[in-house]
Amino acid sequence: MTLTHLFFDIGGVLGTNGWDREQRAAAAKHFELDMTELEELHGETIAMLEQGRMTLDEYLQSTVFYQPRSFGPADLKAYMLGQSAPFPETIDLARALARTGRYRLMTINNESDELNRHRLERFGLRDIFLAFFSSCWVGVLKPGRRIYELALAISQAEPAASVFIDDRDRNLEPARSLGMRTIRFTDAPRLRHELAALGVHP
Repeated sequence: MTLTHLFFDIGGVLGTNGWDREQRAAAAKHFELDMTELEELHGETIAMLEQGRMTLDEYLQSTVFYQPRSFGPADLKAYMLGQSAPFPETIDLARALARTGRYRLMTINNESDELNRHRLERFGLRDIFLAFFSSCWVGVLKPGRRIYELALAISQAEPAASVFIDDRDRNLEPARSLGMRTIRFTDAPRLRHELAALGVHP
């Protein structure tokens, strides 16, 4: 079957992760926070944040600013946003694929609303992708099966004609179970090669 839909993860594929353990550790060191405590409070609230049931301000109030700090929420938010960096080679590949007109490019990703909007703008993704199935907007998270079902249904994509690209195996398995092709991302040259093996060319 000819492949028509290409679904990309964002963090770890099109750019750095937004607020993963590495970014939290850097923030904890920079602002002299207790990392163990931050991780515990983060674990209690992250699902609500990424499902759009809590704002970023509410998340920061619960995890950091429940007590007085020598810095403010605006300082921490600026630091969080500043850690996001694009992967130009992967983005260039996605842009080239979109320009062919043969494929519909969309994303499936876990992200909070404010961070997601920043990264779409920062990485220049709105000019490449037709839709963004972000957890904060659809209300469900990877690797839950429902987010893939929604992406397929809303985009009217046949699973067998679709490819999902993610850097984590646990996020790929549900897509495979629905009949989608999957690629585990490691770097842009390998992604180009694996897409070509599926008949997908810029």
